[in-house]
Amino acid sequence: MGDLPEFVKSGEAARLFPILADTSKEGRTLSIFLACFENVAGLGRSLLGTLNMRLGSRTRIDTYTEIVLAKASTEQKLRPDGLIVVNTGRSTWTALVEAKVGAAELTNAQIEAYLALAKLNGIDAVITLSNQFTPLATHHPLSVNATLTRKVALYHWSWGDVITRCQLLRESGEVDDREQLILLSELQRFLLHPSSGVKEFDQMPAAWSELCEGVAAGVTLTSRDGRLQDVVGSWHQALDRMATVLSRQVGRAVRVSISRSEASDPADRLGKATTSLAADLCLASEIIMPNAAGNMRISADFRKRVVTCSMRVNAPGDRKSTKARLAWLLRQLSDTETKDMHVRLSWPGRAASSQHPLATLIENPDVAVLDRQHLTVTAFEILLVRELGGKFAQRRIIVPELIKTVSTFHANVGARISAWQAKPPKIADGKLEPASVSTEALHDQLEKEALQRTE
Repeated sequence: MGDLPEFVKSGEAARLFPILADTSKEGRTLSIFLACFENVAGLGRSLLGTLNMRLGSRTRIDTYTEIVLAKASTEQKLRPDGLIVVNTGRSTWTALVEAKVGAAELTNAQIEAYLALAKLNGIDAVITLSNQFTPLATHHPLSVNATLTRKVALYHWSWGDVITRCQLLRESGEVDDREQLILLSELQRFLLHPSSGVKEFDQMPAAWSELCEGVAAGVTLTSRDGRLQDVVGSWHQALDRMATVLSRQVGRAVRVSISRSEASDPADRLGKATTSLAADLCLASEIIMPNAAGNMRISADFRKRVVTCSMRVNAPGDRKSTKARLAWLLRQLSDTETKDMHVRLSWPGRAASSQHPLATLIENPDVAVLDRQHLTVTAFEILLVRELGGKFAQRRIIVPELIKTVSTFHANVGARISAWQAKPPKIADGKLEPASVSTEALHDQLEKEALQRTE
């Protein structure tokens, strides 16, 4: 047990088992989490790694709950839920922790007050935990006053991400200590139980249904419409939920594709997606699956009320004809479920792409080349197209449908397709002997070729 930090009032902190009221569900859930965070090395290192922290083997992590800080505003009685202290031997890093469970939401007033409190006490960061998803720990669900984060960093972890990391650590073999594995398993079991107050993202906001109604009625939408920002924000949370579900299903870390500019500026990501939604009435993003042939693209079309999941792969370059290249693809999809599956073929130059149901191509591959006999296909895009109709507008149904779509697509396509890769060049006949590639032999060969050109 580490010494109590100087900025914490003596005796005003609990270690692992705080005395809490029966109604303090947040305190109970956080204390169990922090106990595992401190005592399961892999969990602490994994989560702190999302804050770009590299911890050595001698790094010590201490956690406290229900702390009272030595310096505080006389106007506000603030008592953060927890404190994390990371001691590397050379330096100490500290963070206040604020947790929310159930329907409770983070508020600007509270988090901005904690940022000011952290600065007053020389604390490095504030970390929030809630049911809200964010793609990166450096992105926060709230837009806080930028001046407050100049001296104190603000981070966010979702409970859903914690659950996923527990499972990945258990399955990866990174944790080989029996007691730590038991703690990980018990933490995951507890967080998945309704009594913990942890609830993963499972429904869109009311703005989603309102947008569907507006599009159906032909209403003109602009990026300044606050409802569009709500829809985009919920879409991003749904993407993160999809990534966590896929991560648990495949036992590897799956993530949402984000550009460098979007990673450094969450407002940029929100603004671009909102502008795109207003113009196209469609949301689209990509999910990165480890070792997959390509990124998985997921889109939601508000005009057609269609959800589409797709993956694009280049056609094999070592096959000359379209029929042979298509056979390469269909061989990999021979046992897949063909319902709602389509294949889009890309052709060279300005030739328009063509599309056929997967079932049709499996039955009769020749239909793909009937109107393109003089061209050779360059790439394939495999699509799962689900027409949801009225279900699309129901905010309690659309999230489960999105999760079902990406899981089905990966099982039937993503996990079966291998990208084509050119084979390494072979040594030509007659050049295997060392003498044939020596400096002298090469010089003689060049001299001979030069003489032949002058004759």
